[in-house]
Amino acid sequence: MSGKTKNSVELYSRALDVIPGGVNSPVRAFRSVGGDPLFIKSGAGARLTDEDGNSYIDYCMSWGPLILGHADPDVVEAVRNTALLGTSFGAPNRMEVEIAEMVSERVPSIEKVRFVNSGTEAVMSAVRLARGYTGRDRIIKFDGCYHGHADYLLVAAGSGLATLGAPDSAGVTKNNASDTIVLPFNDPQRLEDALKKEQGMVAAIILEPVPCNYGLILPEKGYLEEARRLCDRFEVLLIFDEVITGFRLAPGGAQAYYNVLPDITTLGKIIGGGLPVGAYGAGADIMSRVAPEGAVYQAGTLSGNPLAMAAGIAALRKLDSLKAWQILRERSEKFRSYLEPVISKYEGRLLFTRLESIFTFTFTGKGRISSLEDVKEADMKLFAEFHREMLKRGVYLSPSGFEVGFLSTAHGDDDLAKTASAVEESLREIM
Repeated sequence: MSGKTKNSVELYSRALDVIPGGVNSPVRAFRSVGGDPLFIKSGAGARLTDEDGNSYIDYCMSWGPLILGHADPDVVEAVRNTALLGTSFGAPNRMEVEIAEMVSERVPSIEKVRFVNSGTEAVMSAVRLARGYTGRDRIIKFDGCYHGHADYLLVAAGSGLATLGAPDSAGVTKNNASDTIVLPFNDPQRLEDALKKEQGMVAAIILEPVPCNYGLILPEKGYLEEARRLCDRFEVLLIFDEVITGFRLAPGGAQAYYNVLPDITTLGKIIGGGLPVGAYGAGADIMSRVAPEGAVYQAGTLSGNPLAMAAGIAALRKLDSLKAWQILRERSEKFRSYLEPVISKYEGRLLFTRLESIFTFTFTGKGRISSLEDVKEADMKLFAEFHREMLKRGVYLSPSGFEVGFLSTAHGDDDLAKTASAVEESLREIM
């Protein structure tokens, strides 16, 4: 597309001189799909427009938070009106109280919540809280679940039954990784064995109830319930990272969708209506350990800032008034019906997986993705070709075969039908 993306190419060249890799987050660099990244000028509803005026139906949706689409008028109005009164005070404001009440009303496990500025910050704070509450150091995480870039969570799986993790990034020390145990997702026996081996040492297990950063890995039936049971048995806290699934699968997140309650929940994405925000919450007893009530310190100058709080309030109110989850379910069903005849032609080579408004295309012969190993076996080179062909046809997918796509309430039937046609043409081209 280089002939049609002259301005993006020029901006990327300039960016390489002043920003590492030319981007402010690695996956934006298009390394896994080839070519240069597009520089986006604007978004409206379900569409993006790049700096060269090219329009795309967007399914990245800023990696999930734009459940109402780009530049939703109610969210924009809330941000604009709030900005006129001030962007940050470093002091309490009415809106952080209002949205805290909204969160505690919707998310079953949360009685009190603390706002931060990103999902990474929310998870970092939740893990610190779990350690402070239990007096234990070790945590268990799972291959295929991503929890941001805190040092002790950038950890790869070791070998053996419950081997302590190894650093997965330069700059992460062995000591930082040494209290993190990495296990396979969807394997309750391995989890039980690890908790037995490390009994009395583990503060918490942390997982995405539906991993969405290494493809879409669905929890096997009963797996989340068993994780909850094992945490109770070994007196370990259960942390659900709902930065992506919170307010997307259901008003109360994945925990309401699956009816499994964690001890601590982290939130992000949708709760900020498209602005930078994160949150962590739990029952009042656990949250009482957070400063200034307790000894677990966490702070942030821009935490609970008026702009993010206003955007979040507007987004949550609109989701309720639209009955958005019903709309998204209908959109997802319609999308499936458009794609099914196309995908069926490539059965055994391509898998389309969806859960409510989250979906992914995986070039694999497997009939279901249930672990990170399943995702790793997929043909990512073929996905890269597919991504490029879809861009040519005006469809913007997340630029990695390890990421998922998102529907919004702004995606209409025409968008879905055009996308299905683009999928059919792209598959015909590459297969």
